Amino acid sequence: MKPFNSAFKLFLGIFFLLQLNSPFAFSQSLEVKIDSLLETTFTPAGPGAVFLVAKAGEPIYRKAFGKANLELNVAMTPENVFEIGSMTKQFTAISILMLMEQGRLQLDDEITKFIPDYPTQGKRITVHHLLTHTSGIKSFTSMKSLRAIERQDLTPTELVDFFKNEPMDFEPGEEFKYNNSGYVVLGYIIEKLSGKTYADFVQDNIFQKLGMNSSQYASHSQVIENRAYGYHQKDYYVNKNYISLSLPYSSGSLMSTVDDMLKWNEALKNNALIKAETKASAFENHTLNNGNKINYGYGWHISNIANSPSLEHGGSIFGFKSMGVYLPEEDIYVIGLSNCDCNSPTTLTGDIAQLTLENF
Repeated sequence: MKPFNSAFKLFLGIFFLLQLNSPFAFSQSLEVKIDSLLETTFTPAGPGAVFLVAKAGEPIYRKAFGKANLELNVAMTPENVFEIGSMTKQFTAISILMLMEQGRLQLDDEITKFIPDYPTQGKRITVHHLLTHTSGIKSFTSMKSLRAIERQDLTPTELVDFFKNEPMDFEPGEEFKYNNSGYVVLGYIIEKLSGKTYADFVQDNIFQKLGMNSSQYASHSQVIENRAYGYHQKDYYVNKNYISLSLPYSSGSLMSTVDDMLKWNEALKNNALIKAETKASAFENHTLNNGNKINYGYGWHISNIANSPSLEHGGSIFGFKSMGVYLPEEDIYVIGLSNCDCNSPTTLTGDIAQLTLENF
């Protein structure tokens, strides 16, 4: 019996050792760590979030927390649709690069080529300046007069007219200053060159092509399946403030899900929309006139996590926060979408990316 017992113990030891080193055991360990991180922020009774982590394009973590609708006591699910705010800028930037590949524009084209009456105040403002937040154009979201129009449905022309006569903040290319006006002008250029609305251009050339079937230009009135409702927090939760979605426009008016955002990241990785050499310009750390790096490409912040290069962007719009992080060398993607602007996923996505990095 002793030889049998010894052999059986040896077998059990090897079995459990293999289990501890198996991908399943590893993913369980990472799952527990991420759960612990997120459950401290998102409570079951409050507004929630959805987080997805993918390695080599395959989800290894995908969970929902909290409520999608407080009034109806509806739990969040991984399929919920969120307004993604300024993550919209990624889609605007790639749309511009798609038009460039079609020969309809060049990145060094002056914006007066597309908007002849734009008052550039004698400055040379290019498409590149708009993409990199280095144009010097006043960002309309910093204007106090915005409150007077925030509920009005404006055409792109009317929105550009709202800020175009404001004094420049600085000479084009001299500084980096995050700028929603620049991305509004880019959306207007997309419409001028394509003959389509910005919403239709993105729908036809990106969402439909990539099978991003839960993504669209946001709407207050449309019935949208699996919509998560947005909230603010004061001493208690309240429904988000109303703002016309014609104002964020091409700088922040798209909606999506974590699954669709993974499709987006995979499409970019695999050059499904633009060529590899064109994509490289979107992920390049561009410079100011003096040669200083700005840590921004075209629609992505250029950063690092634990000394690993990262491509990042977040979004904030009334009632919602979003953040996406991609580590290209390790092929790790983390996306977090929240339905309360009181709970930003920015730090959490970075922490989750680092946790994932440490476990691979």
